[in-house]
Amino acid sequence: MKTESNSVKQVESEQTTPYQKKTLFASTVGYALDGMDMMILGVCFSLISVSFNLSKTDLGTLTSVTLLGAVLGGILFGVLADKYGRVRVFSWTILIFSLFTGLCAISPNYESFLIFRFLSGLGLGGEFGIGMTLVSESWPKNKRSRATSIVALGFQAGIILSTLTVNFVGQSYGWRWAFAVGVLPALFVAWTRKGLDEPEIWQNLKDQNKNEIAVGKLFKTPKTTATTIGLTIACAVQNFGFYGLMVWMPSMIASELKLPFKDTLYWTISTTIGMSLGILIFGWLCDKFGRRPSYIIFLLISAVSIWFYFQQTDMIILIIFGSAIGFFVNGMMGGYGALLAEHYPTDARSSAENIIFNVGRGIAGISQVLIAYFATMYSISYALALLSATYLLSAAAFVFLIPETKGKALE
Repeated sequence: MKTESNSVKQVESEQTTPYQKKTLFASTVGYALDGMDMMILGVCFSLISVSFNLSKTDLGTLTSVTLLGAVLGGILFGVLADKYGRVRVFSWTILIFSLFTGLCAISPNYESFLIFRFLSGLGLGGEFGIGMTLVSESWPKNKRSRATSIVALGFQAGIILSTLTVNFVGQSYGWRWAFAVGVLPALFVAWTRKGLDEPEIWQNLKDQNKNEIAVGKLFKTPKTTATTIGLTIACAVQNFGFYGLMVWMPSMIASELKLPFKDTLYWTISTTIGMSLGILIFGWLCDKFGRRPSYIIFLLISAVSIWFYFQQTDMIILIIFGSAIGFFVNGMMGGYGALLAEHYPTDARSSAENIIFNVGRGIAGISQVLIAYFATMYSISYALALLSATYLLSAAAFVFLIPETKGKALE
């Protein structure tokens, strides 16, 4: 059996090993699955709405229910991954996701579709935390944020895949076929994890503290509790802004600007390019200058830019500056994997990653109903402009609740 000192030495080594590259690839592809599934739903909103005769509130509920499933799945599979292993539990989440995403494609009515979305969300819930934990525990501390930022890029690849799938499959054959195609990447993800070993740092601790509840370590001391609350606020704002932007913006383009559905493709590509560049640069900034200053600067810029962005109505302006919005609003995703990992011990790390991020995602999901309400009462653009205030709340969390962890060795 390998010793803990060897594990720590491997984690902190400057050299990139084949194992580290394999965890990075597998986790990135897995998170692409998450992005593809969520954005197929968003891009298909108008098609599903016609099929089931849905209101804006019904559409918002679809997103909320999916994210609620992700919250519960994140809590469940995060705890199980700490107890039984990161790689093993991942295979369970893939089976659940594949089954119920496939059933979404044959849903006879809105009610059954809603149930299947919730159940597929359970499977998706474990993906973020497991993938980010794998990478965080296997990469050196001075490259940790950059490595997890590459995993976050997987979600952006999933956005592009979902948009292409809906435009070239959904538009021609119907939204049901788009969901059917969405099952295929799950099989590929399962293959990427085949033969992947558990991180050494987990193997060395897997027989310890079996009777302790991992969730309790998120609230072990007043300082830890404050950190957990601050990180949950930050994750909620991150998800609220992202889903508000990416799920509702295509509908705004089609309904308020009266533009063809295919025009959403140009906006999505522009915004996703900005997001991808932001994620890569943000990961580098976190490793270079620290987590807190990087987040605070990006959050303040996001608050200002979102307010002005949604006052615009010209499609050319929306497309061009969509890249800038994506750069700051979602660039911060490049730091969350490392940020969450560094505050908690190995035997609670996957639980912390999944619970905190997915509770934030669940809060964001509930908030989608609020966006739907304001969109119905006023306009989608008015509802989305209100997102700017939430970024100020997140900045305050980094100032008062979340400590700096740059260069911290994992416990």
